[in-house]
Amino acid sequence: MKPLAFALSLGFAALPLAAPGLALAAKPAIYTPALSNVAVGGYDVVAYFTVGRPTKGSDDFKTDWQGATWKFSSAANLAKFRANPRAYAPQYGGYCAWAVANGYTAKGDPLQWKIVGGKLYLNYNHDIQEKWSKDIPGLVKKGDANWPTVLDK
Repeated sequence: MKPLAFALSLGFAALPLAAPGLALAAKPAIYTPALSNVAVGGYDVVAYFTVGRPTKGSDDFKTDWQGATWKFSSAANLAKFRANPRAYAPQYGGYCAWAVANGYTAKGDPLQWKIVGGKLYLNYNHDIQEKWSKDIPGLVKKGDANWPTVLDK
């Protein structure tokens, strides 16, 4: 075997030894789509509570929190979030509430939302939200028990 080929084979042979550690890396605590760092699809999380509907945020009113960028529709909503981000951020980091209750993660859709007990929850899509809505108290209890360890799966 030529020296270069032998050296490369040793490097590739060591790759499986390193890969298991890489596979165990946890998902981020805040869901953001691939190639983006924007939480909740750029929707203003405060607006769910104040106007009762999804409202797009603006690049003019944004902040970073927990490794993600959060956008808001107004300076007032940005200020409210900065004062108490945990009061407005979606539960389970914006991952689908139904998925977390069932022991895994999936993206949360900002258009499939519900405020329960003063907390914002997102679901993957309309069908999943309907399933989640059939037993919200039970699924919230399961989701709370699974969070945040579900990020390691």
